[in-house]
Amino acid sequence: MTISGPEALRSLEEALRDIRREEDEISRRLARSTELVSRIRETEGDLFRQLASVRLDPQVREELSAALGRAEQRAREMLKGHAAELADAEARVQAAESAITTLNAERGRATARLAAETARLDALGTAISADLASDPDYRARRTDAEELARIAAESFRKTETAEADREEKGRPYREDPLFIYLWERGYGTSAYKAGNLTRLLDGWVARLVRFERARPNYAMLNEIPLRLREHAERQQQRAEEAREACAALEAAAIDRAGGAPIRKAMAEAGAEITRIDAALIEREDERDAAAETHAELAKGEDDAFTQAVEALSEGLRREDLRTLLAEARRTQTPQDDTIVAQIDDVRLRAADEELEMREHKERLKTLTRRRRELEDIQFEFKKSRYDDPRSSFGEDKLVGDMLNEFLRGGMTAARYWDAWRKSQNWKSGGAGGTPWPKQGGGFQWPDSAIGGGSGRSRGGFGGAWGAPGGTSQGGGGFSRPRTGSKGSRKGGGFKTGGGF
Repeated sequence: MTISGPEALRSLEEALRDIRREEDEISRRLARSTELVSRIRETEGDLFRQLASVRLDPQVREELSAALGRAEQRAREMLKGHAAELADAEARVQAAESAITTLNAERGRATARLAAETARLDALGTAISADLASDPDYRARRTDAEELARIAAESFRKTETAEADREEKGRPYREDPLFIYLWERGYGTSAYKAGNLTRLLDGWVARLVRFERARPNYAMLNEIPLRLREHAERQQQRAEEAREACAALEAAAIDRAGGAPIRKAMAEAGAEITRIDAALIEREDERDAAAETHAELAKGEDDAFTQAVEALSEGLRREDLRTLLAEARRTQTPQDDTIVAQIDDVRLRAADEELEMREHKERLKTLTRRRRELEDIQFEFKKSRYDDPRSSFGEDKLVGDMLNEFLRGGMTAARYWDAWRKSQNWKSGGAGGTPWPKQGGGFQWPDSAIGGGSGRSRGGFGGAWGAPGGTSQGGGGFSRPRTGSKGSRKGGGFKTGGGF
């Protein structure tokens, strides 16, 4: 079962929303846990006061109680500031989330307008296809363009074969340290420079490895792929020029049939989508930065919370308190035993809570990593215009089993994105509904662009809403710009690991 480009994008966005919701929920749980741990520590202090009231004389008891009170008061003041910062960060997350929701709704409306205009232009293209197909000039140019595209594809295939030969057959030369030493010095060429003794020794080495016979073969292995690639790129340029000539004829025919206003409306909708996408990146990065701050505060890793906990812990680590507890354990009075049991209980509760907090922190790290990878994929998806109404995917597992596997950490982001690329198809383009030939060897032939000029659109009459900007290739690289968060990056891929 196939899925359309817009449907696929919605599935990615829903997955992102689910991850963000879970991130927010875990951050809130962490915030509650950190607050609970601080309250547990205060309860522990109260229990020590009770123990002191039973076992210590009034003067010592008052000194101990005052020391604990000062520590608790200092901690409360710090925690008050921490709570205010936490609330501010949460408000910024919610504001950014609201802005993202609004922008996505705007984008949906712009995409719907584009889809409607695209359908109108496709219908118009179908209506005039017979006239274009009967035009001798167009038929000749189309045939020429298809033949040039075939030649370019074959040239790239030959280039790839030569490059593979260079890699495989050149390996023995590169792995021979004596040969590669002479090669890099330019021995046997005008670039070779050496003194008399070095020339004598290099000559002996050259005879030893039969350099004079091997050098031309290795030079040919390196030279042939370079020349073939230059030739293939010239063929690609000729094919592109021929394609643009066909596109110009198609654009003129569409305009004569009344398509100019439709193309203008498509361009306007496309410009609006481009504007919204740029705004979405800014709002997403704002949310990312606010969520990162909120998570750090919730985890208790900011200075204010750390100092507050340290103040409480310092008070509870006093030597006189340890002595007091040890002596209480050695006695057998019911009142002492009850308080000691309560102290043990609150310490156990604090330890359990801290263990759960560590688990939440690890989960949050995994979610954040997975969300950022999915944002990278979503960016490449939009950049490649895969959400165009005429784009589709032949593998519905991309938004099912494969998406789940990626989210669980069983598939890298690079591999998941490559699966999207391999599954993607455009509707037939060109006049008369005849698709342009598929290309290989590094030359991807865009479908006919009625948009004219340098539109480079894909997918038939009218193309997409502008230049795709280059489809991201496989290998793990992502180009989504990031600003405003501590983990900012301009590019580069991620390797997914761990369990989701």
